[in-house]
Amino acid sequence: MITSSTIPPLNTAALLQEYGLRPKKNLGQNFLQDSAILDKIVKIAEVKENDVVLEIGPGLGSLTRHLAMSAKKVVAIEIDKNIIPALRASLSGYANAKIIEGDMLKVSPAEIIDAPEYLVVANIPYYITSALLRHLLENQPRPNRIILTIQKEVAKRICTPEGKKMSLLALSIQVYGKPEIAANIPAEAFYPPPKVDSAVIRINLYPQPRIPAPFLDDFFRLAKAGFSQKRKTLRNALAGGLRISTTESENLLRTAGIDPRRRAETLNLDEWGKLVKAKP
Repeated sequence: MITSSTIPPLNTAALLQEYGLRPKKNLGQNFLQDSAILDKIVKIAEVKENDVVLEIGPGLGSLTRHLAMSAKKVVAIEIDKNIIPALRASLSGYANAKIIEGDMLKVSPAEIIDAPEYLVVANIPYYITSALLRHLLENQPRPNRIILTIQKEVAKRICTPEGKKMSLLALSIQVYGKPEIAANIPAEAFYPPPKVDSAVIRINLYPQPRIPAPFLDDFFRLAKAGFSQKRKTLRNALAGGLRISTTESENLLRTAGIDPRRRAETLNLDEWGKLVKAKP
């Protein structure tokens, strides 16, 4: 039986040269080419033979091929139109891999996924992580779980336990699910190797966000305001971010039972929920 472990690795450098391509830093184009790690990502995602997988940013298709060996179908959406011909070439033998040219942030999952349940696998620049998750989780159908490959230090921040100096990014993800670091990836596993190591995080999604859906917009608005000036107290940060007086922000915080002298990074999700509901 053919397994993903028997897939010959892509010659990334040769494929890029053949199609006259250069990796684009702004798109996070460091191509993962270590077969053992590619296999590990598929196992972390727990891909089964009846699963539909949405892969965001397939690049040259190294991971796509491994996913296609385990899944019923892989829908790979790629924003870089210049890399599409090389991607099609590398996936030519995989009939269950569908390539779509587009920006996932501008495409509804329902437009490209024809199944009620699916998994998401993505190797993305960290700065679109929060926006991508909101887009995926606030549209239908919602994925069952999400597996992301990102910079190791960013992965650590995302997985920070509540109350331990959380970042806005960690808060934005943990409102939807519980992230965990499932694997570490050394820089040399990529071509070209990035300057830092990476990690694979798995996000096990909650049935519903921890902040009720009708309050999510207000939650993100308040959180962004609170983190906009991290060194300031919430009293001052919220006043500046929301363009209200410090008296109004202090009253808001006290109504939620939160000390106005605290900083945004110290609040847990339950406290943010109280703050959202206290909003006039």
